[in-house]
Amino acid sequence: MSRLLFSTWRDEFIDNRGKPSDEWSESGFKLPETYHGERESKAFIGWDGVAIFDEDIDAVILATTYAAQYQEYSEACGRCAPGRWGGRILYDLLDKIARGEGTHEDVSHLKEISQTMMVTSKCEIGKTVPKPILDLMEHYKEQFDTCIDAQIPSIHYDSDISYIAKVTAPCTDMCPASVDIPAYIEGVRDMVFTDSLAATRQTMPLAHTCGRVCPHPCEDACRRMNLDEPISIMELKRLGADYETDHEVPWLHPVEPKPLRDDGKKVAIIGAGPAGLTAAYYLALEGIKVHIFEELPVNGGEVAVGVPEYRMPIDKYNKDIDLVLEMEAVTISNNCRVTAEMLKDIHEEYDATLLGFGARLSKKVRAKNEDPSKDGYWGAIDMLDKVNLWHKYGIGSPASNELKDKTVVCVGGGFTSMDVVRCSIREGAKKVIMLYRRDEKTIIRNTTYEEYHEAVEEGVEFIFYSSIEEIYDDGEKLTKLKVNKFDLVPDPNGGRAQLVKQEDGDFDIDIDYLIPAVSQSLDTQILPEEWDIKMTSWNSIATNGKDYMTSKEGLFAAGDCEYGPMTIVNAVGQARRAASVISRYIYDGKCTLLDDEIMEDHLARLRVYDKNEKITGWMPGIPRQESEKLGVDERKDNQKEVNLGFTGEEAISEAERCMRCYYISMVAV
Repeated sequence: MSRLLFSTWRDEFIDNRGKPSDEWSESGFKLPETYHGERESKAFIGWDGVAIFDEDIDAVILATTYAAQYQEYSEACGRCAPGRWGGRILYDLLDKIARGEGTHEDVSHLKEISQTMMVTSKCEIGKTVPKPILDLMEHYKEQFDTCIDAQIPSIHYDSDISYIAKVTAPCTDMCPASVDIPAYIEGVRDMVFTDSLAATRQTMPLAHTCGRVCPHPCEDACRRMNLDEPISIMELKRLGADYETDHEVPWLHPVEPKPLRDDGKKVAIIGAGPAGLTAAYYLALEGIKVHIFEELPVNGGEVAVGVPEYRMPIDKYNKDIDLVLEMEAVTISNNCRVTAEMLKDIHEEYDATLLGFGARLSKKVRAKNEDPSKDGYWGAIDMLDKVNLWHKYGIGSPASNELKDKTVVCVGGGFTSMDVVRCSIREGAKKVIMLYRRDEKTIIRNTTYEEYHEAVEEGVEFIFYSSIEEIYDDGEKLTKLKVNKFDLVPDPNGGRAQLVKQEDGDFDIDIDYLIPAVSQSLDTQILPEEWDIKMTSWNSIATNGKDYMTSKEGLFAAGDCEYGPMTIVNAVGQARRAASVISRYIYDGKCTLLDDEIMEDHLARLRVYDKNEKITGWMPGIPRQESEKLGVDERKDNQKEVNLGFTGEEAISEAERCMRCYYISMVAV
């Protein structure tokens, strides 16, 4: 039985006070009744109501402390009088009541100010803060009346109860790296691009990169979507980074890097991709010595050798890499493949080790007669390595030597497969086909609408609801494929629709190259057998997903290592958290989370964005800006960057569409 005593969260009214426990109602929301470990929550208060878990709750001081959190925020903002001055009045009056010096006129004034703020504040934080305060004043009226009538302090006025608060936004909550999105958009809107970049780098050092190749899940949680269209969040991110580069501004760190510590502590990181670079950056900001071991001759991991130049120009990515590697605390060894024996030595020498290498082994398509040794069978990772090492670094030879005037079939449905087919077009392939078991909507959801649309424009043929049954060869090289077609048949019981093979749907495709891009796996030979590292069912390295410690003491994993192939922004988010934990672990031997990180997890479970919310008070119909793209004929035979980004005027116009949807949440423990 849930401990939920009372709740007004998201209009779900529950009042179990005075009821027998077997008659208690339960909430449909994942409210944080347990704060962390064995610490139980007394109450949770936020933008959409209040939830009480403990009868011993002081509603007056809960409201007062919540108002204090908002006052601190509104003093820093000061963009509208209702928000700034209203916040001060809310706190002053509530504190007056909590001290035992209030009057019933103060309660009336509080209600009046609250209503004014909810109607006239410019942004959501000012509009929403009064809501739970009004709920407490209504449903815990007797506690307010007692303080006023008896002129005594509230019951917990001088108690040692902790009140832990966090400011968030729906887009920030959905971002795997928890980037303060409204802040960097505000920097663009105000044309203070240094502020925009500083806001991004609080949790995301790879601003050039994630301003170009992020799948932007944040846009799926943009409240503007409830009104017209989501903000173009990803494209606004690159503005600050490009400003730093174009104007040769000294590195903009979110905080002043601490001097290199001379305490002898040091951390090893395996892999110089997004996860490794991110962890190194945030450890280096703390002055902790870091050494990165990288197998490739170049830095940047799979983004460098896997993501094509037309999506992620290497000179831009190198700026993100230089930001990290030029930190005093960071050193790196390239062309250094870490073996199991080496890893044992490294783990012995360093105070903690983070595995941050990528999943670079291409998986098979599982068709009859599949033989990777045959000519024409080319794994996606190997193919993209060849393309990018040549175009970005002049290493090797052009992939056009193999692909020009050839027929290429790729099997997949994610970013890697999109990179394969679009690179094949650019390398001169005569015909490029992608086979995918699901539909167009799913491939867009797996990647982005832009990626899919641009691939179609460039001449890629997509065949949906299809898979390879058999691969044919002439003894040396591949010659053709037998392909099955399927129908998606709904489940009459309401379950997931099933793919059913068409009886007469089989067809053949004559090919020169088959490039599987169904997924990648980890090269786990790096793990010493005697360590017996716990693995997931996907053959990635198991952690608890919160502190990223593996089953081996002092060994951490993040990014592809932890969950298998993932997006750059996911890898960054995990590595930032891992670095935070490691920065404490190497000194006290314990894996602990900061309150801010614990609150991040609570809000992620609760889900900040409400897709059913009806938004009023904003003018709808303001069109989303679309950045200029290179035309098809200008781009499909070269590696020029396709997305040219916003002009200054377009960027400001798009940033002005942001509704600045900040919210405050707070837990009493």
